[in-house]
Amino acid sequence: MASLKDQLGSLVYSTEKGQLCSGCGEALSECVCAELEDKNRLDNLDGIVRIRRETSGRKGKGVTTITGIPLPEKELKALAKKLKKVCGTGGALKDGIVEIQGDQRDKLKTLLEKEGFTVKLAGG
Repeated sequence: MASLKDQLGSLVYSTEKGQLCSGCGEALSECVCAELEDKNRLDNLDGIVRIRRETSGRKGKGVTTITGIPLPEKELKALAKKLKKVCGTGGALKDGIVEIQGDQRDKLKTLLEKEGFTVKLAGG
């Protein structure tokens, strides 16, 4: 753990640049942390999209999660919107994982295969 002096010693605001990013130290308008994080996520994928049904931590409500989609953040957001619209349900995009409400595995599998992805149903 860094000492208190190290934690408080980093610059958070500059009169030249305005507010600074805590990660890279650049101005918030020039910050590249999100791009680097997205590139790292894409580099770690194996090319297989996995569809799983989960209920843990959701008070018994079923959610279909889709992981491993090899798309940048903007395109992933557009794909998630399209999938939610086709399924007629709500959902979310969190940390590169698309969540669709309800058990939509079969419908999502056919949709993603039409988009050209290699799809695998994961879990039980």
